Order: sequence, then structure tokens, then C-alpha cells
Amino acid sequence: MRGGHYSAFNIRIILILTLGSLTYGYAFSVISNTFGQPGFLQYFNLADNASYTNKIEGSISGLFSAGGILGALTVGYMCDKQGRKITMNTAALICIIGGALQAGSIDVAMLLVARFVTGCGIGMMVVLIPIFQAEISPPSSRGLLVGQHGAWIVFGYAIASWVGVGTFYSSNLSFQWRFPLALQCVFPLGLFCCSPWVPESPRWLLMQGRHAESWDIISRLHVDGSIVDTNKVSYAQKEFHQMVKQVEMDSHAWIAGGGARQMYSKASYRKRMMMGFFVQYSAQATGGMVVSNYMVNLYNDLGFNGGLVLILGALYVTVATMANFLASFVMDFVGRVRLLIIGMIGCMITLGLECAMEAEYMGTYNRAGNSLGVFFIFCFIFFYAGGIDATSYVYCSEIFPTHIRSQGMAFSMIGTFLSTVVFLEAGPTALSTIRWYYYVMFICLTTVNVTIIWRYFPETKGLSLEEINMRFGDEVAVHFSEAGDNVSSRNYESNTTEEKEGI
Repeated sequence: MRGGHYSAFNIRIILILTLGSLTYGYAFSVISNTFGQPGFLQYFNLADNASYTNKIEGSISGLFSAGGILGALTVGYMCDKQGRKITMNTAALICIIGGALQAGSIDVAMLLVARFVTGCGIGMMVVLIPIFQAEISPPSSRGLLVGQHGAWIVFGYAIASWVGVGTFYSSNLSFQWRFPLALQCVFPLGLFCCSPWVPESPRWLLMQGRHAESWDIISRLHVDGSIVDTNKVSYAQKEFHQMVKQVEMDSHAWIAGGGARQMYSKASYRKRMMMGFFVQYSAQATGGMVVSNYMVNLYNDLGFNGGLVLILGALYVTVATMANFLASFVMDFVGRVRLLIIGMIGCMITLGLECAMEAEYMGTYNRAGNSLGVFFIFCFIFFYAGGIDATSYVYCSEIFPTHIRSQGMAFSMIGTFLSTVVFLEAGPTALSTIRWYYYVMFICLTTVNVTIIWRYFPETKGLSLEEINMRFGDEVAVHFSEAGDNVSSRNYESNTTEEKEGI
């Protein structure tokens, strides 16, 4: 399906939704820099007992991911029941509460609970935002528009890192760590305040039988203001006709097939669920989150200390931000699967080279060897961000039909959170005992994952969300080329009794 038109209205919605992406990115990354703040370590008595510190850091990361799993499970149901917009506002409020609790933490127990609460909120957010963006994006530029989710997540990482650099030099030890934690409330608050300018998802409205409202949004997504472009109006009518027919067909099949149990009993749906989960697991199995969260340890092993470590960390995520934006621009040309494979192979090679540098120069003062170690860390994040990060969100938001998209995306993101629980919980202990050998495990896992993705995963670029069904052996109600030019918007202006029947 070629072509496609997006309007200023379309771009505005995408950019507002990226505040949810920033919420996830900042909340996830801020704790990494907090672990390196002297004021934080002193306040919670983590400066002198390495074993105790490793356990607390692992628990903080693990509970955050556990909260993410709960949030992902919740959003899968809530998205379909209450709609994308109400779910988004609920997630924003939870993130605000969690951020405030973290900033006001008076002991380790309170901080652990606060990270769990925040994890619930960002678990909802990271599932919802790419779904929302995918459902309002034209096929030919869906990679660019949904790819903003991954790009702005990493921009959130960058903001957290540079804020951490700035507060590190503050003489106020409490400000060093409380201010960065408090700042994570700003992005979800902005999203909540801007929500009146975000319409409901037109595809969700169709599932509720609200055709007239859906058509009004679809037409505005393709046409700018009062400027009437016949080609754009015709395109919008064709796309809407395809959406209506697909929802009607899927609704009848869903009811006849027994409802929700089909997600696991129907072969094509089960395949999609497994693929979504596997893509997100594979992204974490490169070691990306371990490298990011415990970067302070990595640089310390290479002989770097103090504020320089935080500056290197900030530069690391700045490179990641630029690479993510690059990925969003090339994704619609290169393709999702090819970009994933390129990114994973690049991560595998550069992480192997990083291991070699650590094995040879760890604990030494060899300037060239340690500098090469830093260089390979930056090469690693370029491949991860440029090939995997944004691409994995786009792919998982595309492969599910509308009536199970929220549950499918939620199940996919559970792959992320389960993987991070395991990898990050074990990280501090593993890195302090077996050190760089821990990264060898990620190289081995990625080798297997690349082979599986190359062999079994279908490409989705350029297809409408409805036409992606055929890649999994399911029926497409109307192919875009078959949607005639005589499709008129007035066909969708009435709400009959049948139109009001939801799935």
C-alpha cells in the first residue's frame, strides 16, 4: 500500500503522545544516574557496603520492572474497555504519583514502593503510546511516526543523564538526587494537561460502533484545515472503508470463534503473540539495558571515575537519541525486520569487542585500551538505538489486528519487563563476580535470536494495519486497491443499531 497523507493535526497528536514516551524514558533512566550520586549513596547508607548496595540496586531495578509487568497486563484490558485516551490519562496520573513518592522517599522501603508504582504507570504508557500512534498513522510513514516513540524514549534517557551530570556538582546532597527524581513528574503532567487536544483512536471508535466520530478523525488526519485536496479526501475514504469492513469481519469472527481464548487457541494469533514477545525479549537479550543501567560499573572497570563517568553516560544516550531518530527516518525504506537484524548483529560484534577490551585492560592504566573500550560501548549503542530500539516498538504495534492489539502489545512488552527483571536483578552481583563474562551470555543469546528472526519473521513495511493480516495467513476484508473511488464519507455518517455493536 503506497502513498498516504498526514496533516498538521496528525503531527500534533504524535508529538503530544511522545510526552508519554519521554515519561517512560526519563523514569527508566533516572535511577541509573541516581546510583552514582554521592548524596543518594550517603542518605541511604549505600556507600560502604558493596554487597548490600548491589542487592538494593538490583531490587530497585527489579521492582520497577515488576511494576511494569503489572501495568502492561492492566493496560491490555483497560485500552479496549475504556478507550486509549482514558487509559493514557490514568497512566499519566500513576506516573505523577510514583515520581512524587520517589522524590519524597525517607527510607529504602518507601523508595522501593515508589519505584514499583512508577513501574506500573510506565508499563501502561509504553504499551499504550505506540498503539495509539500506529492507529493514527498512514501506512507509508508509520515507521517514521511510530518510530518517534522509541526516539523520544531515548531522548528521555538523555535528559535524565544530563540532569544527573548537572546535579552531581551541586553542594546540596539532597538536591543531587531528589530533584532528578521529582523532575520525572513533569512529562506525564504535560501529557495529562495536553490530553484535551488528543482525540480518541478512530479504530477503537469503530470497534464501539461510533462510525461518524471515527470518520471525522480519519478525515482530519489526512486533510489540513479547510484546504480540500481531492486525492487526500479520496485516500481517507478508501482507508476508512477498509477499516470499517475489516472491523465488521473481525467482529463477527471474534464472536463466532469464542472471544478472548482465540489469542492463544487460534494459530495465527498465537504466532503473533509469540513474535511480539520474542522481539521485545530479543531486544533486551542484546544486553542493552544492562549496559545502560550499570554503565557506572562498566566505566569504573575501565579506569574512569567521578563526574567523567556521568558525562560519558550522558554522551552515550545522546548518541542513542540521534540514532533512534535516524532509525525512524529509514525504517519505511529499509524495512523493520532487516533493521532489527542489522542492529542485533552490530550489537553482538561490538559487545564482543568490548569484552575483549575489558579482559585485556580492566584495572590497568593503558590509555589506548581503555579508550577503545569506551569507543566500543558507543558503537554498541549506535547499533542498538539505530536498529532495535524504535524498530521493536513499531513492529509490535503493527502485527496485531485491532481487536487484540492492546492485549498483544501488552504481552509483547511483558517480554521486555520479564527480561529486564532477570537481567537487571542479576546484573550487580554478576558484574561484581564474573564481570565481563556476563556480557558473553548476551552475545550467545543474540546469535540465536538473529537466526530465528531472519528465518521466521515477516516484513510489514508499507502495508496498512488491516493488510498486515495476510502476512499471518488471515483474511483481509478489503485490499486498499479494491476500495473504490466512489466510497463517500456520507456512508459513515449514520449510526445504525448494527454499527453500535462492539466486539
